[in-house]
Amino acid sequence: MRIVTLNANGIRSATGKGFLDWMRRQKADLVCVQEIKAQESDLPKPILAPRNLHAFFHPAEKKGYSGVAIYARKEPDRVVLGLGIPDIDAQGRYLQVDYGKLSVVSLYVPSGSSGEEAQARKFSFMKRFLPRLAEMRASGREFVLCGDWNIAHKEIDLKNWRSNQKNSGFLPQERAWLTQVFDEVGWVDVFRRLDPRPGRYTWWSNRGRAWDNDVGWRLDYQIATPGIAATATASAIYTARRFSDHAPLTIDYDHAL
Repeated sequence: MRIVTLNANGIRSATGKGFLDWMRRQKADLVCVQEIKAQESDLPKPILAPRNLHAFFHPAEKKGYSGVAIYARKEPDRVVLGLGIPDIDAQGRYLQVDYGKLSVVSLYVPSGSSGEEAQARKFSFMKRFLPRLAEMRASGREFVLCGDWNIAHKEIDLKNWRSNQKNSGFLPQERAWLTQVFDEVGWVDVFRRLDPRPGRYTWWSNRGRAWDNDVGWRLDYQIATPGIAATATASAIYTARRFSDHAPLTIDYDHAL
């Protein structure tokens, strides 16, 4: 089973840069997309209903903002739109597909980088999402949560960690929360299980020459329950072409849908 995740920073924009064509060539079983920035009614047919793929969307109520999607080769047993938390669901942040005892989620954790109000929304999301993570971990199901978590967990997960310790995405509270997700609740950072190297980034700021100088952050994850995480065999961050300010993260699992 191959799963790809990408924050598209606008799915129409990413498609214009070749993302859907690239996605098809990957022969992925599931592709999770975040920040689609579109309503379904705004999407052309090639994005809305690609041939031989099942497509699911959970857009934000606000136009041109947030939203998540999943493309699947096999039709799921069940699709879950949102967490059942009205203000979070209005932002289009959680979409789940179920296959037997496996659930795959496209998740977009809020960014706090635009100011105090945005950071407060992010902290509120984190506080309310943690009990859900504990429930999911204890449910007996296997989960893979794919997406932009908007947190670089450790010093090796961003280039300039010293100068970013007071910036959203690398705040001590955010990093401690992610440590809690792993060490206390029992989830697994699948990419890091496979690849312990520094300098493995998935996002580069559009400011300055961050991309040219590889001044990046690792913000995109596949975080899984231990059973399915243990089957992961290979990972890749695709940087040969740019579809957005994020790069696609692909992980292969020795697991059949």
